[in-house]
Amino acid sequence: MSDRTTFRSQITHLECSLSGETASHEFPHRLSPKNGKPYLARYDLTKAAETLTKDSLAGREPNMWRYREVMPVIDPSNIVTLGEGFTPLHVAGRLGPYLGMSSLLIKDEGVNPTGSFKARGLSAAVSKARELGQMKLTMPSAGNAAGAMSAYAAAAGIEAHVYMPSDAPMANQIECLAYGAVLNLVDGFITDAGRISGQAAEEHGLFDVSTLKEPYRVEGKKTMGYEIVEQLGFEIPDVVIYPTGGGTGIIGIWKALDEMEKLGWIGIERPRMICVQAEGCSPLVNAYKKGEEFADPFPNPATLAAGMRVPSAVGDFLVIRAVRESGGTALTVTDDQMIESVRDMARFEGIFPAPEGGATLSALQMLLDSGEVGKDERVVLLNTGSALKYLDVLGPVLGL
Repeated sequence: MSDRTTFRSQITHLECSLSGETASHEFPHRLSPKNGKPYLARYDLTKAAETLTKDSLAGREPNMWRYREVMPVIDPSNIVTLGEGFTPLHVAGRLGPYLGMSSLLIKDEGVNPTGSFKARGLSAAVSKARELGQMKLTMPSAGNAAGAMSAYAAAAGIEAHVYMPSDAPMANQIECLAYGAVLNLVDGFITDAGRISGQAAEEHGLFDVSTLKEPYRVEGKKTMGYEIVEQLGFEIPDVVIYPTGGGTGIIGIWKALDEMEKLGWIGIERPRMICVQAEGCSPLVNAYKKGEEFADPFPNPATLAAGMRVPSAVGDFLVIRAVRESGGTALTVTDDQMIESVRDMARFEGIFPAPEGGATLSALQMLLDSGEVGKDERVVLLNTGSALKYLDVLGPVLGL
């Protein structure tokens, strides 16, 4: 489409998310060398607002690159897309009334290419890596991110190396091999995979695209925030409930809301951001409840929701900050609760959510019971992926 070349990125620089120090976006960067915290991309939003208007969106392609003025790729020829984004925001027409709610919505990321919201982050990261001349990538992953990186690297003609815990879902292992990635299974947790991936990057000249350890995966994730607001007619929901592992989704949505205010799309109002973690791996919830800014690593994490089995998150303080600033909260759910919610979302709405998506419904039920969320509030549940990626895990617990 012609608008893909007409409207260009207005990226200006990178900024350390903790100290505010700046760096050039024209060179590959990972964490800040001064404090080891993530860089975030910044844009000339005044310039972006000249073309990225509410009215302009009507004629744009129905994927996340419709917001290209606030995306990091400068030359559109470097964009690697499989059609990710602009996923449906379903009105929960049966589940909402069953819960006594007047406005329950489900953002279904399971229909993305590769079956999860990870497609957004990896489309952005692989596209920017190609623009910066990085043609050999590595990353650790609990599952879905590895599949997404492998797919986008394949589409870009980029070499991909992935490091996954050996108990990652079989579907994710198979798709990495199918896409031509070099698959390395690691005995241990995602943190162990991350350590080994980092060593490989140093030894073999690979560029590591770990969560928040490069600046651009979060830029893909933030488009969920843009889409929710656009799909609601540029209104803000009251509550967003998000299943949290590394937390990039919450960080991205919160960043998008700030950008949209500066673009003149919304006012100062914000949804309450709800961070949901598994009872068997809840470092961010623990830190939030203790009133702390940073989270201690969670020992011996155990949950069937592979995407939530993240014992240490580099962006911990950004997630906790978003929850607190929004007036939201953080809570845990059990694996049993997740499975029951997978059933409920599937049988009421025809959406077969990953366990992480089920966790959002479990959390909502707890928040309704406690009165922290009202039945008349407009609530968005984020289903981050398709349960079809978890059949080897879900089969036994669903009674097969």
